[in-house]
Amino acid sequence: MQSFDGVHRIQENIEKVFFGKTDAVQHVLVALLAGGHILIEDVPGVGKTTLARALARSISCDFRRIQFTPDLLPSDILGVSIYSSEKSEFSFKPGPIFAHIVLADEINRSTPRTQSALLEAMNDSQVSIDGKTHPLPTPFMVVATQNPYEFEGTYALPESQLDRFLMRIHIGYPSIDDEETVLRSQTFHHPLEDLSPVLSTDDVARLQERVKAVKVDPAITRYVLQIAATSRSTPLLEIGVSPRGTLSLRRAAQARAYLAGHDFVTPDDVKALVVPVLAHRVIPKSGYGGASGEAEQVLREILAEVPVPV
Repeated sequence: MQSFDGVHRIQENIEKVFFGKTDAVQHVLVALLAGGHILIEDVPGVGKTTLARALARSISCDFRRIQFTPDLLPSDILGVSIYSSEKSEFSFKPGPIFAHIVLADEINRSTPRTQSALLEAMNDSQVSIDGKTHPLPTPFMVVATQNPYEFEGTYALPESQLDRFLMRIHIGYPSIDDEETVLRSQTFHHPLEDLSPVLSTDDVARLQERVKAVKVDPAITRYVLQIAATSRSTPLLEIGVSPRGTLSLRRAAQARAYLAGHDFVTPDDVKALVVPVLAHRVIPKSGYGGASGEAEQVLREILAEVPVPV
């Protein structure tokens, strides 16, 4: 299967303003193709918001940015029902969650109650208010950002919330050459202002349907299941990979294969995505630590242990 040219046009478009981080760009595209959500976790100033905005600008879609703060309420995200005295009835006023791509900036700065307002939206692509269900646009994707090193005034995302993200990625600092390119590109204005869409939402929906047709050999499915089973039995993890995690890993592997122009998933597709798809879903034993880096190390050890299908 030849990868639809539009995917690579999105990648090229993003890399006009986000330099030297091809892996991060491809991970975001994998999440988009798989119909999942992504959490970008890194220190301030490395381009988390730029990456999210560049993705949104590359697609002709509705885009909303929600700045998460301690005083943000669920209704500020989902919307409210307002009584109309003229019509003698309530009418629903949609919140910013009703967009194709939603940037949840600094998501860990809001209370757990507000964070949980996203659960139904991220899981079922719908919002229930006052007993009525309101479907969200298709496609729908949440791109969330958070700083993992600043804890004052923040609220850790609960496990149920983390599990709704298909992937969690880190960007890291750019190289000297890439950072020099960033400085030159923003001498007079931000290049994001010149970025134009290269795909429509209908194009993205078609791509997502094509990803579902990518073949997964039974041996690959067994490989995914063995990774999950090993995570549940290892003494290094308190909580292993859930069935939702195995489904997410397989779905992301299909998207990665499609992005590479393949019509079947390879073991390399699975291996490349184990850490970004699973590390935020497992919990190391208390004696081993608990930081994401330690969870990632355990998963790498599991990968080295589980036989790769031939």
